[in-house]
Amino acid sequence: MKNDSNEQISISIEAAEASLQQLVLAMDRIETDVPLHQALGRVLAKDIISPINVPPHDNSAMDGYAFHSSSFSGCNDGDGVLELVIIGKALAGKAWSGVVGSNECVQITTGAVMPTGADTVVPSELVTLAGTSIRPSIRFPHKAIFAGDNRRKAGEDLMQGSVALCKGSCITPAALGLIASLGLAQVSVFKRLRVAYFSTGDEILSLGESSREGAVYDSNRYTVFGMLTKLGVDIVDLGVVPDDKDALEAKFHKACTSADVVITSGGVSVGEADHTKTMMRTLGDVEFWRIAMRPGRPMAVGTLKRADGSKAVLFGLPGNPVAVMVTFLALVRPALLQMMGANVKPLPMLQAKSTMAIRKKAGRTEYQRGIVRTNEHGELVVEITGNQGSGILSSMVQANGLIVLAHKQSDVAAGDLVSVMMFEGSL
Repeated sequence: MKNDSNEQISISIEAAEASLQQLVLAMDRIETDVPLHQALGRVLAKDIISPINVPPHDNSAMDGYAFHSSSFSGCNDGDGVLELVIIGKALAGKAWSGVVGSNECVQITTGAVMPTGADTVVPSELVTLAGTSIRPSIRFPHKAIFAGDNRRKAGEDLMQGSVALCKGSCITPAALGLIASLGLAQVSVFKRLRVAYFSTGDEILSLGESSREGAVYDSNRYTVFGMLTKLGVDIVDLGVVPDDKDALEAKFHKACTSADVVITSGGVSVGEADHTKTMMRTLGDVEFWRIAMRPGRPMAVGTLKRADGSKAVLFGLPGNPVAVMVTFLALVRPALLQMMGANVKPLPMLQAKSTMAIRKKAGRTEYQRGIVRTNEHGELVVEITGNQGSGILSSMVQANGLIVLAHKQSDVAAGDLVSVMMFEGSL
């Protein structure tokens, strides 16, 4: 165990992040030929190289008329108009065969292949049909359209042989569409990370149990479940474990043998029953116990040893509900993404004006729950959600981000700019 003799010393959030980057290893287990319908939220295990041009041919971006821009040469620079003769019709999925000559055009629908000899499309709303013959004329002011307008070029989105999506990309709904546009029905992805979690404490009630004096219902397992589900990992819910040495030891053994990562909540604060900390010392190697942050100072991070010599990564989170979510967002989430093989991107960080003064003690990173909005001047402003106690769960429901006050930062005055980590659907 590390930091054993100095377990009361708190490390900075930056030091904790650096330690975690060294501790966790990216996933190397791969699933091949995963059907696209089952790939949402998965992490790509290798680059996707485009086998085709997207789009595969020059096509029209508008319903209108395709012609060659050289026809403009017959127009003067004043109010001259250009008359084109319609010689055919091109539909999406049904190309027109032929060649468009000078002062000729082909009626065309969005997505249809550009006819040979045409390089520009004028939208239907800019033209007027003249007559009803099979060779009607159209007229439009040539200054409203320029050479090459409304034509999508072959490979404009992706060129054949280029990287369409990089290894480590999380497959979003947009990425699903992109992969499908390449004609690919399967992808190679990293296997899902497996995470086991449980809550500890004699005072914790599972849902369905009768209430009793001094006891509270377990909210942490449900917030942890929600945050893990959004990350797309496989989840092993091991329930609630009382403050009993034998029960905890059995649960830790089960957790580390059944999962890549073990997450606990409770049992790591000063003054609590120390069975959880004892088990962590006995079964594994703890990197650090204390972080200079608020909320979330009591947080254990390390590894648990299995019988075969391999290890599971351990996150011992605080017991207070808000501290659980803050430590998860700040430290656990990026570590899990790294283990999943994902290209880790931090949650969006905005700059907003604080609507009120905020007291802040230098020497720790603080996370205040905040609501970001746009004021009447179009400026981003943020206000705290009232009581910032680490047990006020409703404050996280009201907030849309966390005001991040840096380690060396002190008090904030009303009107000062502050950094806000936006939730962006992570909660």
